[in-house]
Amino acid sequence: MLRENINNAVKDAMRAKDERKLSTLRMVNSTIKNADIEARGQGKPPLSDGDLLGVFQKMIKQRQESVELYDKGGRAELADQERAEIAIIQSYLPSQMSEDEVKATIAATIAESGAVGIKDMGKVIAALKAKYAGQMDFGKASGLVKAALTS
Repeated sequence: MLRENINNAVKDAMRAKDERKLSTLRMVNSTIKNADIEARGQGKPPLSDGDLLGVFQKMIKQRQESVELYDKGGRAELADQERAEIAIIQSYLPSQMSEDEVKATIAATIAESGAVGIKDMGKVIAALKAKYAGQMDFGKASGLVKAALTS
C-alpha cells in the first residue's frame, strides 16, 4: 500500500513538474529497492509497510544530521533542501505520538510484558517497535524505557 502511494505520488509530481518532490520520491523508491535487495540477500521477503516506516525514519534521521552540519557550515540553501526532503518523507509516516502518549504507551507495554528490570529493556523496545513503528522516535523512547525500568 505504501509503495503504491509513493509510486502514485511520483506520477503526480511528474505531472505537476515538482522537481523537489519528484527527486525525493525517486530517492525514496531507490532506498526501498536497495532495502528489498538486502533483505532478499538474507533470505527474507520484501519489506512490509511496517519495515518501510523504519527505513523512512532512518532516512529522516540522516537528513536531520545533514541539516545540523549544513547549518553549522553556513550552507542555508542546502539545509533548506534537506528540510524539504524531510517534510516530503514525513508525509508518508503515521502521525507521531506526543511525549505524554509515548510515556503512557511505554508504561502500558512494560505492564503487559511483565518487565521488571533493565535486562527486560530489549523485550519492551521490541514490543513497542512491533506495535508502534513510525509513530514514535525509538531513540528517545529507549531512554524513557530505561528510566522507567530503573526507577
